[in-house]
Amino acid sequence: MAASPTSSMDAFDSSRDVRVLREPTVYLVGRQLVDPSEIDRFLADHGVRWQTDTEVAGEHLVEAAGRVCYMSFAKPRPGGNKTYLDHILEVGHGSVLEHAVWNFVVTGVSRSLTHELVRHRAGWAYSQLSQRYVDESVAEYVEPDVIGEDPELHALWLEAVAHAHRAYVRLVERLADKFKDEPDKTLRRKLARQAARSVLPNATETKIFVSANARALRHFIEMRASRHAEVEIRKLAVKVLEVMQVEAPNLFGDYRLEPLPDGTREAVTAHRKV
Repeated sequence: MAASPTSSMDAFDSSRDVRVLREPTVYLVGRQLVDPSEIDRFLADHGVRWQTDTEVAGEHLVEAAGRVCYMSFAKPRPGGNKTYLDHILEVGHGSVLEHAVWNFVVTGVSRSLTHELVRHRAGWAYSQLSQRYVDESVAEYVEPDVIGEDPELHALWLEAVAHAHRAYVRLVERLADKFKDEPDKTLRRKLARQAARSVLPNATETKIFVSANARALRHFIEMRASRHAEVEIRKLAVKVLEVMQVEAPNLFGDYRLEPLPDGTREAVTAHRKV
């Protein structure tokens, strides 16, 4: 049976021993800290006092960076951090957003998706699961919704990935035997897996650790949480946006999510390309 298109649960086909994934998962694992004593020391050295009203370090740092540009600490406009950052977004002073950085672990995504994700270079850093070292004999694959919603297409897709998976397992076993004279056990496994992985499809699930600044994240959201983006990466971009709207609402609250005919959503903002 095809995995339910309305469920975020993983489907498991025991007859094929293939775990089918349909939704990405985003873990926000790291954020910055502010040293307020050092900011206060900087301000005191210049004869001014200033405090922000946000408790989000990234928002705090973006405001501080922006105020350094004009030394506008002494007489801040009313409205606090939100008003200040709204103005930054409105005038497109996006460079100061590059000082705010977050760290994520993303799972339940395909190699197809990460091939697209790593095209985002400026303001990003990546560390991805290695198929040379990690055993892929526990099969997890990401199925496109358009295939999973059609039982006939799902069966065809599942047959293809199951065939590739079985080939991978057999290749690892035979290559391990081929390299049996290699005394280093770790190297022996690596040599087998790095050759066998050549048969794994783009649908193979992967995990990737990602770091990105606020400006880079906004660019990613606008490019990928769009109706013109591929569906899987659109889902990821929407989830990243939802995480960031809770984490840093003054930097990402201008986006709204609108439904698309295929059941997914796209992000819309008046402040594009900040």
